[in-house]
Amino acid sequence: MDTGTFRGLITLILMVAFIGIALWAYSKRRKPDFDEAAHLPFADDDELPPSDKQASQQRDSEANARHDRGENKL
Repeated sequence: MDTGTFRGLITLILMVAFIGIALWAYSKRRKPDFDEAAHLPFADDDELPPSDKQASQQRDSEANARHDRGENKL
């Protein structure tokens, strides 16, 4: 197999991969997922996920404990 044949095969493989990814991205089954992702910037940030709420509460309780002990640094 010479260099030209090898390059041709690589080009063919990459073209097939590109077409496959394009078909996947524009398929009707993916539309709801992409619509949801498109609306994420407009989502309310008021509610934190449960893990973030717990971390926030822990951080607040640590800050209150430091304040009670007279430490000013966080």
